[in-house]
Amino acid sequence: MTDLDERLRDAVRACTDMVVWHRRTTPGEVFSSLASACEELGIEDWDRYGDGGAVARVEEQVAEVLGKPAAVFFVSGTMAQQAMLRVWCDRRGSSRVALPDLSHLLFHELDGPRLLHGLRFEPLTEGRHTPTADDLRALPAGLGAALVELPLRDAGCLLPEWDDLAALAGAARDLGVPLHADGARIWESQPFYDRPLPEIAGLFDSMYVSFYKGLGAPAGAAVVGEQDAMDELRGWRQRMGGQLHQLTPYAVPALLGLRDRLPRMGEYVAWARALAGELVAAGLRVNPSPPHINTFEVFADAPLHDVEERLAALMEREKVQPCGSWRETTVPGVSTTEVSCYDSALAFDPAKVAAWYAEIAGL
Repeated sequence: MTDLDERLRDAVRACTDMVVWHRRTTPGEVFSSLASACEELGIEDWDRYGDGGAVARVEEQVAEVLGKPAAVFFVSGTMAQQAMLRVWCDRRGSSRVALPDLSHLLFHELDGPRLLHGLRFEPLTEGRHTPTADDLRALPAGLGAALVELPLRDAGCLLPEWDDLAALAGAARDLGVPLHADGARIWESQPFYDRPLPEIAGLFDSMYVSFYKGLGAPAGAAVVGEQDAMDELRGWRQRMGGQLHQLTPYAVPALLGLRDRLPRMGEYVAWARALAGELVAAGLRVNPSPPHINTFEVFADAPLHDVEERLAALMEREKVQPCGSWRETTVPGVSTTEVSCYDSALAFDPAKVAAWYAEIAGL
């Protein structure tokens, strides 16, 4: 760790407030809030290996919110999606899965889908592009499944236009290919489409959703779909070690997120778009412009070391963490950071935050 790394770490720890992501909490604060939540929500019984209690309530609520017959709760989205793709591929008798080459499954799961399930991935899209029906039809026949990431996070949280997404779903039906949605940020994506969540989820045979990102839980995920597919999915949850004796500690914060944060997604997205507009006016670049959801990329024409020096100085002065980590891009002298706006951001004036970013960029 360099001296600058230590300075940044100490500056972050000294901050009393933050703009991006969710407010920092201690384990004690979280556990105390969960005890109160059990009282508020009337949760008196534990689940048993994922059956009953708060887990059953989460599954019922998520299925209803997304307009699907059934849902299965998981402690991990990685486990959830691998299991769902395994179900579809086993049914089709094919291990081939089409997905974007920037997909989470390719970059952040240590080759688990191949090593654990024998899945073979083929690029549905390459680079910063969202998929179309033509992309799917161009692949050789015999796919076990196709996956769409909504939004494509590593491309700046890009979303396909509604007509393109609907056409892709139609092509999948015509080809007989199960279409799965990586909906880790589907809650945040709904304002972009301005359509009910069941209408969005209705395009897909299955959809994974996360509880620990926008909904603020410590962990947890679910998959929704038809009842028979969800019954098979429960078998894979058990085989993969996800059927813990009691999943209630993960289910309760999911219920809180669905109750408290899901209704505010439109506010988060609106604030993020306001910030993006102020950033552009201040001379920075954002991608996409305007943002599709409440998460987007910011670019500064400045070397990473200089950006980090100015960031440390600003946090030491303001006692506010305005952004996450910055990193170098493939373009020399250009640095970037990802901005995610939730409850914490709403307390700030977007113009003030943009001024801080301009200072960090050296403008």
